[in-house]
Amino acid sequence: MNLHFKTYGEAGDPVIIMHGIFGMLDNWHSFASQLGKNHRVLTIDLRNHGRSPHSDVFDYPSMVKDLEVFLQTNDLEKAHLIGHSMGGKLAMHFAMAYPKKLLSLTVLDIGIKYYPPRHDFIFGALCEMDLSKFSSRNQIDEMLSGRIKSFAIRQFLIKNISRNAKNGFEWKMNLPVIRANYDKIIEWIPMGNPFPQKTLFVRGENSDYILDEDWPGIQELFPKAVLKTISGAGHWLHAEKPYELLKKINKFLNKSS
Repeated sequence: MNLHFKTYGEAGDPVIIMHGIFGMLDNWHSFASQLGKNHRVLTIDLRNHGRSPHSDVFDYPSMVKDLEVFLQTNDLEKAHLIGHSMGGKLAMHFAMAYPKKLLSLTVLDIGIKYYPPRHDFIFGALCEMDLSKFSSRNQIDEMLSGRIKSFAIRQFLIKNISRNAKNGFEWKMNLPVIRANYDKIIEWIPMGNPFPQKTLFVRGENSDYILDEDWPGIQELFPKAVLKTISGAGHWLHAEKPYELLKKINKFLNKSS
């Protein structure tokens, strides 16, 4: 599958950024623009998200293959890999499968463990909406507000909506397939040969995705990993504390090049 992507900057080794579930490369535009001042940054839309192709197959093995093809197609012998949430789990799967293709690994606010379903209320709200009945994004936001109280989350989700040829609305993401395969996305990372390259894990102080008790298990698979915590941040590190995250990633990449 040929993934849609965007490039920022030209200096140094390539840095690939991968979004989480319901996300797209546009979510990383501001961050990638800043990181691109010192690095060659590529943001990608994963399959069934953004402007990348849709498929009935949606699991980590298929996305690992997508990423391997992406490196080949774009003549990227090796790259630094950054992934947030689902993108972080994909990054870890790729690191275990193709360790020699990575210069370093950065995982943002996700661990190796199985996560109980956290997005059922979002799936329920989105799948029950008939987009053909709306004429504006404000109407969609008003409808979603009854189920999803956070304005920031609603705006994040509404970015997945685009106009179709009939000037109506449609989902950019392949919502039915993502929902049907959600159990495959929250699964744990199976044990394998430890990843030999430098690895950075970053968590938000107010997030419970990476707990202190999770760290020993993470270090078994990623023995060269270091863990950093961003004060005052939750799960959405790049949106809540972009400067602090940028500083930590720049420092890590400069040491890993």
